[in-house]
Amino acid sequence: MVAACYLARAGHRVEVLERDTVLGGAVSTVERFPGHLVDRGSSAHIMIRHTGIIEELELARFGLRYIDCDPWAFAPAPPGAEQSPIVFHRDLDATCASIAAACGERDARAYRRFVQIWGPRSAKVMRAFSGPATGGNLLRSFWGMDPREAAGASGRADGGALSREMMQTGDALLDSLFDSERLKAALAWFGAQSGPPMSEPGSAPMVAFAALMHTLPPGRAVGGSGALTTALVARFESDGGTVSAGDAATALTRAGDGWRVTTASGRNLVVDNVVAGCHILTTLNLLEQGGFDAAVLADWRRRIRVGPGIGMVVRAATSALPHYPGAEASESAHGLQLLVTDRRELRRAHGAALAGDLPPRPVVLAMSFSALDPTIAAPGQHQLTLWSQWHPYALADGTTWPGHADREADRIIAEMDAHAPGFADTVLTRHVQTPADLESELGLLGGNVMHVEMSIDQMFMWRPLPELATQRVPGAPGLYLTGASTHPGGGVSGASGRSAAQLLQRDLRPRIRFSRR
Repeated sequence: MVAACYLARAGHRVEVLERDTVLGGAVSTVERFPGHLVDRGSSAHIMIRHTGIIEELELARFGLRYIDCDPWAFAPAPPGAEQSPIVFHRDLDATCASIAAACGERDARAYRRFVQIWGPRSAKVMRAFSGPATGGNLLRSFWGMDPREAAGASGRADGGALSREMMQTGDALLDSLFDSERLKAALAWFGAQSGPPMSEPGSAPMVAFAALMHTLPPGRAVGGSGALTTALVARFESDGGTVSAGDAATALTRAGDGWRVTTASGRNLVVDNVVAGCHILTTLNLLEQGGFDAAVLADWRRRIRVGPGIGMVVRAATSALPHYPGAEASESAHGLQLLVTDRRELRRAHGAALAGDLPPRPVVLAMSFSALDPTIAAPGQHQLTLWSQWHPYALADGTTWPGHADREADRIIAEMDAHAPGFADTVLTRHVQTPADLESELGLLGGNVMHVEMSIDQMFMWRPLPELATQRVPGAPGLYLTGASTHPGGGVSGASGRSAAQLLQRDLRPRIRFSRR
């Protein structure tokens, strides 16, 4: 929808086709329970608030309003331990005071230094994420990064040391900075929201996005995550755009210098250009239906790695907010509740998913945004989202998800109850989204909310493949790619939509040729 908004704003005639009757895909909100507006996919918005897109499209004028999540994260003490929680405030001093109380003064000083060094670095990574995956954009984005900050005990400070720090694993970065496993686990779990575990090369910047939260924390859109889509649609329609919901594209066929788009209702739209925002494998299927080279498509499919799936979600209506021992709701309920106290829990869960097994113990991230925005819950009630990684899409024992959904939801709620005793008794009703449900409802193939894996070999100018990373399709002029399958990946950024719109508009400009007598 972001690409459509930029194109319509520039005066182009644009129509959006959406297979679903609910617009926005994973950025949408529906009434799951009476009086509850429940997100279907994303809940907290981080990246798009750093891109400038909200301001460029003037989405506040179309009703979009964010509430800062502050504190932006909360890490409770291990169940049964009489220890202080870790509270990550937007204010760095307050965060360091909480870390000092929970983990010691040394880790508090190390965290302050972490934010000072990695905050500017993360801003540059975010700048790279906000533009196209081109060498020029990446060079401009990372220009000025100080290699002296990468000098270790040897005092060696050059580009090699800096690049090593950027390419190291998130776990290696955490081990080099902190002593407390609780602090490492909380930050690793935050970093793992990008998809890959923090044991993967190149994952250090994912952990380091935590430093950027002290500049601008995650935001909660008033009315639910879908409020962003609602504002984008309003902006789009105000500029003359049209939306056709519930009519999926079924084939993309080259027609002269343009394209014929066939839809499920039988329409045949002849257009000059197409911007495809669906899953990249879905786009390849549409091309195959339109007669594109099957051998090329088969090669691309083999090389694009979707992965085993990422996780599942329990959406719950409750009679009260969770109560964590030693913490007030004002500390715990406004941001991301990171219910992991040891990285071994993350490693076991990820290892099990790779083998096609359910996690031995669910690792949970909780969000209770009704504490920030009471309009999403029925009067006198609250609403929680419990996200759990990693749950595989395909189970090794050959069983299917309908037979596991309720049992896994029970385990996720029990894990929450272990950290916040009494929580299970407050659950009034719930809605479960397994990896299979995420695929069938939202088109997230393989249950991967990031479309394809966010490992370093599928990021930047390699996402989803080097030949597709330009957001064009070789052999298919006039077809442009956007969405989580393209740079910078998943996470509600809108950046690939803006880049696709800019690319299309550049291609439409008359070429001026200069000659010399």
